[in-house]
Amino acid sequence: MLGANDGIVSTASLIVGIAAANASKSTVLLAALAGLVAGAMSMAAGEYVSVSSQADTEEADLDLEREALEKNPEYELAELTKIYVERGLAAELALQVARQLMQHDALGAHARDELGFSETHSARPIQAALASGAAFSAGAVLPTLLILAFPQGYVAWGVAGACIPLLSLLGWLSARAGGAAPLRPMLRITFWGAGAMALTAAVGRLFGV
Repeated sequence: MLGANDGIVSTASLIVGIAAANASKSTVLLAALAGLVAGAMSMAAGEYVSVSSQADTEEADLDLEREALEKNPEYELAELTKIYVERGLAAELALQVARQLMQHDALGAHARDELGFSETHSARPIQAALASGAAFSAGAVLPTLLILAFPQGYVAWGVAGACIPLLSLLGWLSARAGGAAPLRPMLRITFWGAGAMALTAAVGRLFGV
């Protein structure tokens, strides 16, 4: 939803700014398509770099844990036992569980219960990049298609007027997904989206030809 929000706000703002500069409809459409591709690639590349850094950090932590298990397994056993005791197990049972898990997969047990790593939440740079780029594109394609629905002189007003309710809807959906009250997220996303479009419209009008 955050990626879709970025796609709507940045692309709609670009459209409004270019249209406010009295550019032709074909120029506005070209700018919107270029903004869609550039934005999606930027989001994907940024997410890939960020998640790759996370993956590198996870791998470094696993290397340290692997080394600790080789050099001092008894300390690592005691460490894992303490974790299970703090979660509510009796000391004897916690020691038994820790010992059995370490016999089965020592590194996996410490990665999961000490470091907080899991297969479900492990860093996947390519997956994250594709998801981020797709989310941005899904949002950006909406204001881009709206260009075709309005005549030359009404593109800026039409796209802005249609995208503001879309942003409100996105705020409502994000609030529902997070279990929060919808009013504040709706107002927040609508205010900043409208502000971005107004600012780019002012820039287009000021510097346009």
